[in-house]
Amino acid sequence: MVYRRLPSRFGVNSLSVKLSLLISAICLIAGICAAALMLKSEEKQLVFEEHESLKRSSERLSSQFNSVINTKINIAEQANNVVTSQLLRNESQLLRNQNADITFADDGSVRSTSKDGLSGAFIPQEQYSPFYKKLLNDSESLWKIVSPTLIQDFFNFYLISKDNFIRIAPPNWALNVNGDFDFTNSASFNYAQLASNPNRKAVWSNVYYDQIWQNWVISVLVPIYQNNEFFGVTGSDIALSTLISQLPVGDHQQHLFVFDDQGQLLAHPNLNKTTFEQYGRAGKTLNSKDFVSDDLQHLIDETIKLKLPEYANSFVQEGETHIINIRKLEQLNWYIGIYKKRSSALSALEELKVKFFGLFILYAILVALLLHQALYQLVLRRIHSLVHAVISFGKGHLHIDFPKENKDEIGKLNGSFRNMAIEIRKLIDGLNQRISEKEIAEKAANRLSKAVAFSGTGVVITNQHFHIEYVNPKMLEMTGFNEKHFIGSPLLDIIAKEMAILLDDIDIDLRSRNYWRGDTLLQANDKQSIWVSLSISPIREDGGRITSYVASAQDISFVKESQRKMEQLAYFDTLTGLANRTFFRMQLRKSMALAERGHYAFALFYFDLDEFKRINDTLGHDAGDRLLVEVANRLKMRLRSEDTIARLGGDEFAVLLSGIECQEHATDVANTIQKTLNEPIKLGNNEVIISASIGITMAPFDSQEEDQLLKHADLAMYEAKAKGRNTFHFYSQELNAAANERLFIENELRHAIRDKQFVIHYQPQVDSRTLQVVGYEALIRWFHPTEGMISPTKFIPIAEATGLIVELGAWVLKEACEFAVRLANQNLKNNISINLSARQFKDANLVPLLAKIIKQSGVEAKRLHLELTESMLMGHVEAAIAQLHQLKALGVSISIDDFGTGYSSLSYLKRFPVDILKVDRSFVKDIPQDTNDMEITAAIIAMAQKLKLNVVAEGVETIEQIEFLQNNNCYIVQGYYFSPPVSEHDLPALYAKLNKTLVS
Repeated sequence: MVYRRLPSRFGVNSLSVKLSLLISAICLIAGICAAALMLKSEEKQLVFEEHESLKRSSERLSSQFNSVINTKINIAEQANNVVTSQLLRNESQLLRNQNADITFADDGSVRSTSKDGLSGAFIPQEQYSPFYKKLLNDSESLWKIVSPTLIQDFFNFYLISKDNFIRIAPPNWALNVNGDFDFTNSASFNYAQLASNPNRKAVWSNVYYDQIWQNWVISVLVPIYQNNEFFGVTGSDIALSTLISQLPVGDHQQHLFVFDDQGQLLAHPNLNKTTFEQYGRAGKTLNSKDFVSDDLQHLIDETIKLKLPEYANSFVQEGETHIINIRKLEQLNWYIGIYKKRSSALSALEELKVKFFGLFILYAILVALLLHQALYQLVLRRIHSLVHAVISFGKGHLHIDFPKENKDEIGKLNGSFRNMAIEIRKLIDGLNQRISEKEIAEKAANRLSKAVAFSGTGVVITNQHFHIEYVNPKMLEMTGFNEKHFIGSPLLDIIAKEMAILLDDIDIDLRSRNYWRGDTLLQANDKQSIWVSLSISPIREDGGRITSYVASAQDISFVKESQRKMEQLAYFDTLTGLANRTFFRMQLRKSMALAERGHYAFALFYFDLDEFKRINDTLGHDAGDRLLVEVANRLKMRLRSEDTIARLGGDEFAVLLSGIECQEHATDVANTIQKTLNEPIKLGNNEVIISASIGITMAPFDSQEEDQLLKHADLAMYEAKAKGRNTFHFYSQELNAAANERLFIENELRHAIRDKQFVIHYQPQVDSRTLQVVGYEALIRWFHPTEGMISPTKFIPIAEATGLIVELGAWVLKEACEFAVRLANQNLKNNISINLSARQFKDANLVPLLAKIIKQSGVEAKRLHLELTESMLMGHVEAAIAQLHQLKALGVSISIDDFGTGYSSLSYLKRFPVDILKVDRSFVKDIPQDTNDMEITAAIIAMAQKLKLNVVAEGVETIEQIEFLQNNNCYIVQGYYFSPPVSEHDLPALYAKLNKTLVS
């Protein structure tokens, strides 16, 4: 009866139905309002989150970019330190002075390009000096070393001095600018000076368009101070596009723009490569007003004006609102901005609104149904629920919920059924739990088995006695053995025989600690052993008893090969395969340590190849490389494997010979090396013969200090070169004393020039017929305040090598010209002969300097005789001829000194504008005893007369020599027969002596 009435009680006029509908409508309206508030709050939250996202993006970009900037600065400062120490502080012994190819251009500049085209140099001629000549040579060597590395981080590297000197790689700047171009006027140069940079740190320039490189660039500049005085800068340029590429946004909805504190736009979606080129070539700045909206321009102006480190806001562009975050880069005075459309952040919210409203409609319907059920099925639903629960429980739905128990009858019935179901459920749950645990354990074991089987690591499992019971496929693949090879074998059999020395240590560790880990070689079948990282660990039961061991082997062959290649690059020369300087110093250190302990001696050979530069320049660098490889191969073939052979750089080699205790053994090896190298070497179509000058020092007898031993070997090598090359020389204390004397003279020379310790002595040139003085040869003398007179044979070669001869020679020219004027004032118009050194003659400033001295002193140019040796003229003949003609144009005479002792060539002699030949004293001194000298002297005099040249004989000391020379029509003589070189103060006594001789 009750179930028949139920349908009639669901009518639309029922009060319960109306209440259900009313409550459902109220819930729906409340839900919609709540949804609207939630969506509004969500919209604000999304916008806030987008701002935070942009902030994080800009913070990440600025952090990454600052890291890039700091890296660039560190590289620039390290390069600056290298340049300062190598070129200005003279701390390096690595640079080898060489003569760069220098061009004196018609535009008033001095330019140089390195032979490899890697770098170039520029300096105005009026600033060119010995210091800059040395700097130009040294910097070319240094740029060969540092610039290839620096150009990987920058696209150039340069040194600019305050005197407008520049060395740059690549050489474009030095080669393409006008002769009057002033690098020091550039804004980039002035950034690093003291006024703009009191901290003397590396600084960044503003972005600018470089007309030489035709690119927008920014420069990093590091000042150089010499003796606390600003000397110049080192710098490198980075293309703006390269630097901006370090700022990847990573989100296609986000846009990047960059501007500096001058309002110049450096990156923006509206900027492209064409725009950059157009503005750069037109000399226009990239003003942000030309590319961005007014709204965004307002934010840029406000950011620059307030100097904000970070700024978040919004702006309107093309009718749409954008959100933006701007962050300042302090080091560059740049601002990085990231922006995106506001609508893109809210797109997901629109979809969410549709879903919310559909959800709340469903919610209202659900509420109506629930109320309907609560009102009309209060009692029946409880009974129906109980029946449904009992029936379902009987069908196996054990976890079905029974109605709650209360005080009425239905409630008590519900409680009784629920208690009964709980007891049954406990019994069934216990059984199911045991079944589930068993299934889980089986699945875990299956997963572990598959993980081991398919692992990329070789796995071996043994019993507690280390006998193999399982090996996975990866181990079979790595070794090439089959499974039968492993099963039952001892665990340590998997280790290669080459590592047998480790087996005892591994066995001890496993039995004492039950564990071992390390790198070893794995035994392989029919292939090379494999390097693996091997780990052996125990497997224990719950009680702690070890039941088995597991060994895992990870292939690290590629790591070992990488280590081998790194060591090869670090310690061996890539061209020859010999040890490099680093490895050689390590081996030398080890040998010195052994020698200090006693009962160990060794020899150090230090040598380079004679005439290698000539071969390299003549046949090319490729031929030079092949020559070095052949020399290395010959050394490796002829020397012992225990000896260390190293290429120190260029054509310099060193050999450490172990177990050499006496010079006789070292002599045998030196002879072997020279004999080996003297065999002809085929280089393409050319055959060359090479030789070496070898310096030898013995350890620990010569020294027990590493650096001192190297210095001794170097001194011995240079002594071998001085002896004529293709020989060897052992170090001795005399060499060290000579080196110290040379160093003393070199240091004292500068003081002597400054303190005017030099004087000029004059040796007369006498007409042997009339005993009249017709000229003087000016000869420099050095009177040291403590050492007394220092022979010219000692200090002249050192002055020549150091370049001081140019300054010294200029002083001699000036003094000699003033002496000639003083003679002329006494009606003694004699000629003055002045020796020119090789460096003086090649000095581009010689002609203008001599012209200036002639003008200032008032000397008659025809009274000046400039003496040059044949060897000075035979190097670059055409250049020498051009220089001689320029000197002749001044009105001076040219004299060939020491004729017949150098590289005499009559074909060139007739082309030289020469006036006088001087017969060398070596031909005169043995007259009349040596008939050969007499014939040679007579031939030289006769040849000079045929060429209509005047002749002066040097070294005349006896009357027999005078008579011989007169018989051969040579009357002008110079030598001790008439007078040694005397000071100007002693000339009256000389005249008196000659007059007395004439009268008698």
